[in-house]
Amino acid sequence: MRRKIKYTDEPMGKVKVVADFLPSPQELALKDETVKVTLSLSRASVDFFKGEAKRHNTQYQKMIRRLLDEYAARQA
Repeated sequence: MRRKIKYTDEPMGKVKVVADFLPSPQELALKDETVKVTLSLSRASVDFFKGEAKRHNTQYQKMIRRLLDEYAARQA
């Protein structure tokens, strides 16, 4: 059985407000059009993404695709 969290009324210290960076539900619901390509990547890059994907319980190809999408959006 898990122990219950005991909340206290202590000061939190310095609080930093973070800008809203999460996509809207509409953006999450839309499926992007994808195009199949053949791409050669270094073993180190693939191993890195596979490890991170396993750690975050997702697919490594999806992580690479989102990274490239973010890069392209910032460069546009």
